[in-house]
Amino acid sequence: MTGGSGRKGASVLGAFIDATGWGETVERIAAWAAARESRYVCVCNAHSVVTATQDPKFQRVLNAADMATPDGAPVAWMLRRLGHPHQKRISGPDLMERLLGEAEKRAIPVYFFGNREIVLDELARRIVRGFPGIHLAGSQPSPFRDMSPEEDADAIARINNSKAGIVFVALGCPMQERWMAEHRGIVKAVMIGVGGAFNVYIGTVQRAPVWMQNIGLEWLHRLCSEPRRLWKRYLVTNTLFILGAIRQLLCGPGKD
Repeated sequence: MTGGSGRKGASVLGAFIDATGWGETVERIAAWAAARESRYVCVCNAHSVVTATQDPKFQRVLNAADMATPDGAPVAWMLRRLGHPHQKRISGPDLMERLLGEAEKRAIPVYFFGNREIVLDELARRIVRGFPGIHLAGSQPSPFRDMSPEEDADAIARINNSKAGIVFVALGCPMQERWMAEHRGIVKAVMIGVGGAFNVYIGTVQRAPVWMQNIGLEWLHRLCSEPRRLWKRYLVTNTLFILGAIRQLLCGPGKD
């Protein structure tokens, strides 16, 4: 199945997800960024896909993306079931790190938008240590609310004036995806919604062991780490995803 602009992939519970490997993903984004094309990339896990089933406007945002990667193991598993047998996870933290390396190699300036100032400061320090040749174009924390027109105009001006080719957006789902969709054609860079990747990179959020990631249990690791905050989200989201996946595989929508 192909989506807009000839994208190869499949509809997962109504959200089009790209079937793509690491090399192709990084190369496409880096090429867009080097040309400062205004595009947006969504990194989709079970939560974002389920949210799209309940919010038609958000579903349109995901389906209009220039690329939507299978962040969660369940989403990658569904792509394998829907005709892309070799599909792997293309997760937010891993994608950000690989793109930082590519940005350093190609001299592409990068910008960080969202989260708290203390996180952004530590993020910059760690990135410079890991990628000493990288060009950090700038950063801006999130106000954790809808921005006023004046604040939004200021954010756009700061990003565009920085000459960044890649903007990593960490506003959380679904706010970051909506923000990127609203600003395609306005922000002169590739915007990538990476959720909690900033906190993962600086170590304030610990990732699951690789073996848990590989068998689709990263959600369980996160649940054990933050049970009070996440138990309801994972209970509801995972149940709805499983039910939706069974219904799609049995009834066939999205397979052609």
